[in-house]
Amino acid sequence: MERTAQKKGSRTAQRSDGRTGGKPDLPEREAALEILDKMLLIRHFEERAQEMYMKARIGGFLHLCIGEEATVVGAATALADTDYLMSTYREHGQALARGTDPKHVMAELFGREGGVSRGRGGSMHLFDSERRFLGGYGIVGGNLPLAAGVALASDYRGDDSVTMCMFGDGASNQGTFGETMNLAALWRLPIVFLVVNNQYGMGTALARHSAVTDLSKKAECLGVPGERVDGMDVLAVRECVAEHVRLAREERKPTLVEALTYRFRGHSAADPEVYRTKDEVSEWRERDPIELYARRLKEAGMLEDDDLAERDRRAIARIDEAVEFAEASPEPALESLYDNVYALGDQVQGWYTVDERTPEVHRGEDEHEVGATGTPQELAEAGAAYAGAGDVQKRRRARHGEDEHEGSDPADAAQKAGGGDSGRGLPSEDGS
Repeated sequence: MERTAQKKGSRTAQRSDGRTGGKPDLPEREAALEILDKMLLIRHFEERAQEMYMKARIGGFLHLCIGEEATVVGAATALADTDYLMSTYREHGQALARGTDPKHVMAELFGREGGVSRGRGGSMHLFDSERRFLGGYGIVGGNLPLAAGVALASDYRGDDSVTMCMFGDGASNQGTFGETMNLAALWRLPIVFLVVNNQYGMGTALARHSAVTDLSKKAECLGVPGERVDGMDVLAVRECVAEHVRLAREERKPTLVEALTYRFRGHSAADPEVYRTKDEVSEWRERDPIELYARRLKEAGMLEDDDLAERDRRAIARIDEAVEFAEASPEPALESLYDNVYALGDQVQGWYTVDERTPEVHRGEDEHEVGATGTPQELAEAGAAYAGAGDVQKRRRARHGEDEHEGSDPADAAQKAGGGDSGRGLPSEDGS
């Protein structure tokens, strides 16, 4: 069944599965190959992140976008450098597509100072203000009203920047979805909503969690029209999103794009995937977005097999460098625990954070002074050792400039009692 799509050019007809009737035009060769390079970089980054997670180099949760590269890159490359992008907790690809150095993304996954959020955010909370990537969010649907606020700020400033908010199919059932769509339409905000429909809300199939399965229509009753696009075709996504960005920028018309895609891995790295069959996954893998796009480039005479192999090798080399950088990056100092919890200005000072881990209860904002010496510091080191949070002695030598020395230490004792790195095993899934 086909329906007419709201678009121009080669996107002439669109089926209910999101595939377009015609092929979108390829951009110039340099731009076309840059799209391929971004997709390859994201694929190899995610595969290596999975490996590092299994080796317990990455803690917390890990959500991979393998299989969704066309949606991520197609959408990101349709934006101007001055536009804003907000995403969900599955956002490694978005950061890389916006141009964030993979070294700093990988270091963030490792929880190191060299990360984009200085090790404070981890996998689900990447942030790069320089490239106007305003983060991933661990709360399903939590980024929707925030994105509307960013778009409202653009209106207040009177500039022509557009905000793109990417979210999953499950988030369309949250109360924030309807509230945000209503305000966006009411205030004519310069925003594009992109729902990444990978067919499952965690482990629940779309038809089992949403009464409306054509998500492009889900906000029409609130004044936000939508369009469905094949999320496995990077050029189709790019062309579709570019038109919706134009509508937001020039006509102040908020719209919704539904990208039909599929994640080849589980909801998270700890997902046993008992809710879908291997045959289903294999069928979607036949439409691997990178293979489809590479084939199109070859047909157009823009890519040869040797060139593809070389670009793939370069992407792998960049990820190798990213892992090396992350491994070498230091862990955050323990006394920096309360840094940047609140934005403190000239307002009345108070105990915005409170440290009660030791007998010397104190303001968290004073941790650099109180927590750097004496009993608070010794107990903090002991706790870090018990949790397996890095090399305690190495961190101490770096801070104090001391040579390696022998002797009893509370942290050493705690590390032995706690079984060394026992706290850095694989985490359990909590549904985040």
